[in-house]
Amino acid sequence: MSSYPFHLAFPVNDLEQTRQFYMDILGCSLGRESESWIDFNLYGHQIVAHLSKNQPKKINGNYVDGDRIPPRHFGVVLPWPEWEKLSTKIRNKGLPFLIEPKIRFKDKVGEQATFFIQDPSGNALEFKSFQDDSFIFKRDNQ
Repeated sequence: MSSYPFHLAFPVNDLEQTRQFYMDILGCSLGRESESWIDFNLYGHQIVAHLSKNQPKKINGNYVDGDRIPPRHFGVVLPWPEWEKLSTKIRNKGLPFLIEPKIRFKDKVGEQATFFIQDPSGNALEFKSFQDDSFIFKRDNQ
């Protein structure tokens, strides 16, 4: 599957904590920056942390396969070995999972490995992987 990188901007309340998290934990490389924002390369995608005094309020999530999923989240679909490597790294660093690594939709269309974490500003991130990439957009009735 080939695709173009996406761009996502999101609010944070501390740029230095954000820099450390995205670089040290997620392995992002640093792009351009100013006193009020930082560009990161997240697996080839441009994400931009913008300093914001007004953080969005938390919104109750929806249940998906038994877990309450934050409706406002972002992340990356990774190759299986990379997903395992990242989940192990996060666990080894003692960071809490918002939703522990698991297999969702077991033995169904869309079966996937997934976990959720939060950055220091409370932004939810989901990282997932599929053993079969054709399941990424496959509908139940296909």
